Amino acid sequence: MDSVRPARCPECGAASRPVGGALVLHGHGLRQRQVLGPLEWGDAAQAREVAVRRFRCTACRATCTVGPREVLTRRLYAATAIGLALALFGLLARPVAGVREQVSPWRVVGPGSVGRWCTLAAWVRALPRGGLFRALPPCPEDWSARRVAARAAAALAARAPEAVGPSPPPLHVLAPLGAAHSA
Repeated sequence: MDSVRPARCPECGAASRPVGGALVLHGHGLRQRQVLGPLEWGDAAQAREVAVRRFRCTACRATCTVGPREVLTRRLYAATAIGLALALFGLLARPVAGVREQVSPWRVVGPGSVGRWCTLAAWVRALPRGGLFRALPPCPEDWSARRVAARAAAALAARAPEAVGPSPPPLHVLAPLGAAHSA
């Protein structure tokens, strides 16, 4: 548990293990968290559960969770799935229905949602405000959704771990990897 304990409480900023003082962030159990989407490029989209560790701050009584880096707070989809969706939509100009088919594990789509995916639209709207990946460069407000997604996917690809081999993978393959490192 000590290896994943945050250094500070994300709510009040109190040090979790002050020198000479009592422990402030205490283990508060495990919680199962649903995560949607493929893990890597070419994987099938799936719904899976991961265990995240909870901590409770004795200073402000807030709780926080710590999980794998691709698990984003307040998002059902993994960071890798969001990076993949942005790359498919922005860099490869795939239609929204094709992006949804590749990223979403849900195969049944209601008649009013055919050809649309409000989740992808919400992700693209959140990008300029820093609501998904804070380290991405800002975009002008007059850019189209596809252009915003393309810029975000390219910026995420730049954050991917360095690839080893004779030729680097294309940006659309690196974007999900970079998303996991930008979360």
